[in-house]
Amino acid sequence: MHSLSKMSALRDPSANLTGAERRETEAPERKVAEDPEKELRRVRTQALVRHARAVDSIFEAQEMGGEASPEQVKELQKARKVFEEVRPYGSHDAEAAYKKNPELSREAASGRVNRAVRALQLETELRIDPGRRADRFMEDWQKLDQASLRQYQAGDISGYRATRSAMGDMARSLERDPQLESILENRKRELGIAFESGRRLGLELAFSHGIDLGRGRGIGI
Repeated sequence: MHSLSKMSALRDPSANLTGAERRETEAPERKVAEDPEKELRRVRTQALVRHARAVDSIFEAQEMGGEASPEQVKELQKARKVFEEVRPYGSHDAEAAYKKNPELSREAASGRVNRAVRALQLETELRIDPGRRADRFMEDWQKLDQASLRQYQAGDISGYRATRSAMGDMARSLERDPQLESILENRKRELGIAFESGRRLGLELAFSHGIDLGRGRGIGI
């Protein structure tokens, strides 16, 4: 009987542990099992920060009048892949937010992610809700149009050109978003398009507002 007790203990090592020791041994496994969401948030935050650093390094190169190096492009591609694995469309939505407010990428790159996360979540909502996306496009377009008029009247030529460039980016973006383009077709008058020319909406916008659709600032999306 005594030998059977020893064999049982060999088969189950935990049988030799006290209650406190058993709880301590099981605690790490239980912690992981009980808090998978916390671990996912940690991994997503790491992916967000890495991606933001890659984006910000390219923005810095562009601000200095240069272009992204092959190494920077390769790191951005790797960071995008890692981000997409833990948050589908994460890099796409984050880059949409950073293009609107480059300062967010700098904040997130330094580990201050709160504002970037909120902006990313908004871009996610806009992406999955075409009606809301159309409203946002209209709002942004009209703000830029009014700003460009004020800048022109005030003689702020550099500000005017920057605003017109942003409007060109918006018009060009419709080529990559046929769903949004289709919705906005019914809102041409609100976009300042008075006459039909038979062009696609992005080109129609540029033509109606006298905007040059040359290459704008971008990060490969």
